[in-house]
Amino acid sequence: MPLPKLNTPTYELTLPSSNRKVKYRPFLVKEEKILLIAMETEDEKEMQNAVKQILKNCILTRGISVDKLAVFDIEYLFLNIRGKSVGEEITLNIVCPDDETTEVEVAVNVEDVKIQKSDKHNTVIQLNDKVGIVMKYPSMEMFVKNNITGDPDQQKVDTIFDMTIDCISQVVEGEDVLEAKSFSKKEMLEFVETFDTQQFQKIQDFFETMPKLSHKIEVTNPNTKVKSEVVIEGLSSFFD
Repeated sequence: MPLPKLNTPTYELTLPSSNRKVKYRPFLVKEEKILLIAMETEDEKEMQNAVKQILKNCILTRGISVDKLAVFDIEYLFLNIRGKSVGEEITLNIVCPDDETTEVEVAVNVEDVKIQKSDKHNTVIQLNDKVGIVMKYPSMEMFVKNNITGDPDQQKVDTIFDMTIDCISQVVEGEDVLEAKSFSKKEMLEFVETFDTQQFQKIQDFFETMPKLSHKIEVTNPNTKVKSEVVIEGLSSFFD
């Protein structure tokens, strides 16, 4: 007689970037093992690969490429899968801003954590009267690829340029629409290097105002009784 098969519940959410509905299941012991091993290494790249593998296992909707999803889609998906897997409530240790020393435990409900979108954010950037570019969001694939090692200052410069090139989807000149994928990386780099400071600032504004996982909580310092508002952002902030 074979061992019994356990039924796993399925859930559905809407991707913030595209409003596409995605069905998923909670992660099982085999996925939790992947996550725990990655967390033990304390290596960011190992964590990213673990998150990617867990999402690939748990997403049930066909045609979803985890590597191509926007980073904030990844964060939102993983947080919700984690919530359905080990509990909707996450306990976080928050450092009180008033003395920057005292830690307090705060319970956060996963369902209250949303992707925050800035009114100033736009995927279409007008460089001048004639030329504009259409941006796409960095994917997990881009994020991992551009997480290079080396000198931190040089890494930051290289990363900004590489991410910019990867995220340009189209170049628009008048009525002509040029697909960025039709050009080599060298050609795109030469194009980006012709931007003036104000034009390149618009690119940086695109990245800085991108939708992100964010949640505001109020904490009270038990020693000083001072109440403070704390904003927690990014997937790593929600790991207890």
